[in-house]
Amino acid sequence: MPTAQRVRQGATLAVLFGAVLLAGAAAGAWGEASPAPWQSSSESARLTARDLDGADLSPAQAERLVGESGDRWAAYLSPEEYADLTGGRYLGVGLSVGRNGTTTAVSAVVPGGPAAEAGIAAGDRLLHIDGVPADQLPVTDVVARLRGQRAGTPVALSVQRADGPVRDVVLTRAVLAAREVEVDRVRPGVVRIAVHAFTEGVAAQVREAARGSQGLVLDLRGSSGGLVEEAVATASLFLDGGPVASYQEHGETRELTAAPGGDTATPLVVLVDGGTMSSAELLAGALQDRCRAVLVGTRTFGKGSVQQPNRLADGSVVELTVGRWSTPSGHTPDGVGLLPDVPAPAGGDAAELALQVLAGLRARG
Repeated sequence: MPTAQRVRQGATLAVLFGAVLLAGAAAGAWGEASPAPWQSSSESARLTARDLDGADLSPAQAERLVGESGDRWAAYLSPEEYADLTGGRYLGVGLSVGRNGTTTAVSAVVPGGPAAEAGIAAGDRLLHIDGVPADQLPVTDVVARLRGQRAGTPVALSVQRADGPVRDVVLTRAVLAAREVEVDRVRPGVVRIAVHAFTEGVAAQVREAARGSQGLVLDLRGSSGGLVEEAVATASLFLDGGPVASYQEHGETRELTAAPGGDTATPLVVLVDGGTMSSAELLAGALQDRCRAVLVGTRTFGKGSVQQPNRLADGSVVELTVGRWSTPSGHTPDGVGLLPDVPAPAGGDAAELALQVLAGLRARG
């Protein structure tokens, strides 16, 4: 199959598409294992993954198929929701969470979002989600429960600040605007580019931010995935062609390949953590396997399954898992994540460590 065709095929895929900026995770916070979604024996899952494009289904029928598929990452998106998510907007309550040992806590709050308006702050402990103890849930289930399926739907949380009283709050999920790329000139000639999610146009923003730099820190901490084509295009900025990832679809191996002509000389460090997931892991894994970047931080989330968007007759989309993706060396991070080349010590400043590693790369030339 020609390279361009392989890339176009990969561009139609989404890896945890739509679950952006909702939650992070910490290494080892996986809870009980559950059946891999691509191993579901559900007949509806097998048929819809192949045959849903153009199907004339009502929203209720599509949602029922999703619910019966046995696929934990399956989702039904209205035409408006699909446009929001590809365009850099996302459904959620505007908070990120992490896990320290057995404790689930809020790691970041989006200004102006439902969580911020309810007075939730970074550092608050998340005790319950809709009455279910958060600490007893695998992180993937915490993600799904915060994410929900529809804007305007409620989610009840119990939170606690330090040793203060427990507060019960009900948040209403909303579609929030995302600022996916942030750029800092941290030192002379050194640029830090934080990518929070891979939506349309992110690769072009990274290209512009990296222009003329003498060293780069690509910060993928808490980056929760998005469009595979944007992750591949971002990888292409730093690779001169060659493999980015591969995935299995209905028993066939598909390859994602970088475009030729990327910058292979500028020293590059990639920051990762337990919130680095899906397409962000795909990018990090490619740069690590191709020896193009040094990964600094902690173990990544471990979201290695691939969802195929199937557009229905009314323009809505059903996403279903079609397989697992692998790094160029053949490693799949599903359930285990990627290990950094330079681990950040517990409680240490990973960003400062990344700058130290980058300085070493620059000095080595």
